[in-house]
Amino acid sequence: MSDNNELIQWELLPSEIVTNILVRLPIKSIIICTSVSKAWKSLIQNPTFISTHLHHSHNKNLLFFNLCLENQEEFYALHNEIEPDFTQHTSFDYPSHVPDPDAKFRVVGTCNGLLLSLSNNLTMDTSRLCLWNPSVRKLVNLPPTHFSSNECIGFGFDPKTNDYKVVRVIKLMERLDFQIYSLSTGDQWRMLKVDLAPICAFCHHEPHAFINGALHWVASRLTDNEFLYFILVFDLGDEVFRHEILPPEPIGHTGMMSAFVSVYKDSIALIQKDYNCKLHIWVMKEYGVESSWTKVLSLNISNQGFFDLEDIPRVIGFRRNGEVLLKLDGGQLASQDFESKEIKDLGIIGYKNTFVDPYVESLVLLDKASNGVVTY
Repeated sequence: MSDNNELIQWELLPSEIVTNILVRLPIKSIIICTSVSKAWKSLIQNPTFISTHLHHSHNKNLLFFNLCLENQEEFYALHNEIEPDFTQHTSFDYPSHVPDPDAKFRVVGTCNGLLLSLSNNLTMDTSRLCLWNPSVRKLVNLPPTHFSSNECIGFGFDPKTNDYKVVRVIKLMERLDFQIYSLSTGDQWRMLKVDLAPICAFCHHEPHAFINGALHWVASRLTDNEFLYFILVFDLGDEVFRHEILPPEPIGHTGMMSAFVSVYKDSIALIQKDYNCKLHIWVMKEYGVESSWTKVLSLNISNQGFFDLEDIPRVIGFRRNGEVLLKLDGGQLASQDFESKEIKDLGIIGYKNTFVDPYVESLVLLDKASNGVVTY
């Protein structure tokens, strides 16, 4: 394309043909193509092209690993699931262009190639969230907020408005406050008024699950002097709540200690620890069908330091083929098949905040040039 005549011939092609060619290129090649001409740059940075490319993305077999160095600083790695082992990977660090270099950052969620990171500066009593796409080297700093140790965060994509939303759930004295940030507007956090806020509680240290345009958390409320546990679902499009019933055994009893939900294939899984030093994994075989809950695995966990976050083993995610990813003794990461019970060592060492999510490279944020967007 260095030859002007060749470039002119490409410019004469209908935009539909150019689009069909470009969406099939790797992201690095597409980024280079933005320098070919103003017309191509405008085409590639169009939100419609970015959405089309996401659906045509080449590598849909990546797993995102949130890991830690010896100095306790985080780094991140992308591994290809179809490789025979996990020795081949791409690693990267958090970008240095951050507003608060003294804060500690950790990634708390992923969606469509975007990483949601949280930084806490305890000396300033503030927290900051950032949406970051390492593929296009862009990040968006969300408006700073008051830091609360009693909060949980959800992050996902609203297919109805083609928008990304971040939800903060903050536990106050007698109620929950819900705050929402929308990437499309880049406005300040807005409060969400809900009837459920005063009557339910969240396990704020546990992760959320995003699937089918909705966020999922394990929540509880006090009924007849007993805690009733359920899955609280928040639809990002309509911004309304609904309930999902948990498995009947042993969920819903006082013996339930802690639980969280995770994405499992095209549905969700429930990971539950009980007081009998057991770790139970349930999967909802058909999303939204409560009768399809099935227990697929029960494991013994350490009875020493039982209230520590480092209980062994610990579920850190699922592979696309359905295998569960575990952090074992010494931080060793492994995957286990539900049917054969075979455990495969991944040759990776994790730490207490390690989690794994399916990942797809995308062009999201490439069209953003203002509202707090940083190119690094």
